[in-house]
Amino acid sequence: MGRSGLHHRVCLFAKSIIGGFGSHILLEPALAGYAGYILADLGSGLYHWAIDNYGDESTPLVGTQIEAARGHHKWPWIITIRQFANNSHALARGITFTVLPLVLACNDPVVHGFVSMFAFCILFCQQCHAWAHERKSKLPPLVVAFQDMGLLLSRRQHVNHHRHHRTYMSYCIVSGVWNNVLDDNKIFEALEKVLYVQFGVKPRSWSHPNSE
Repeated sequence: MGRSGLHHRVCLFAKSIIGGFGSHILLEPALAGYAGYILADLGSGLYHWAIDNYGDESTPLVGTQIEAARGHHKWPWIITIRQFANNSHALARGITFTVLPLVLACNDPVVHGFVSMFAFCILFCQQCHAWAHERKSKLPPLVVAFQDMGLLLSRRQHVNHHRHHRTYMSYCIVSGVWNNVLDDNKIFEALEKVLYVQFGVKPRSWSHPNSE
């Protein structure tokens, strides 16, 4: 499933490039791709926040991911020794079934540019997350360079998410570009209060701030 997901991402990206050349439009797909990259970071944060705080292993469709997320906060270093397929297969499965219809039905290079980059970043967000838990000395030089440039989530950025005295912090795991905006404005805290008022459901961060 992981290979299939990556194959669809490559096909969609290739269609975007070919479509751009064919219509003599290159800037629009490139800008759409950049938007996909930026919004993928936000999407990763929203999803990360949701599975960290709500549901359990019996939750339909995402129960295993919720259980894995809770385990990650107990043993965060384990993510660095798991293979890529182990960390990313669930994301690859979901992306494959959502993106495949677009690959087959849509020929707009701008749409392809956005969707391919968004899907690519979501597919690899757990790998970015794993790199943020690894020491720089063990990372490929290009990954370190991208982290230092702010293009990928760095260890320094992500450590806020695991500090015991912090809550509502640094859920975004592609580049981390949204983390300061969301944390400074207490966006997740506001969402949690709304959900509690409407449905009476408390997030795990309220009951277990030391394990998030």
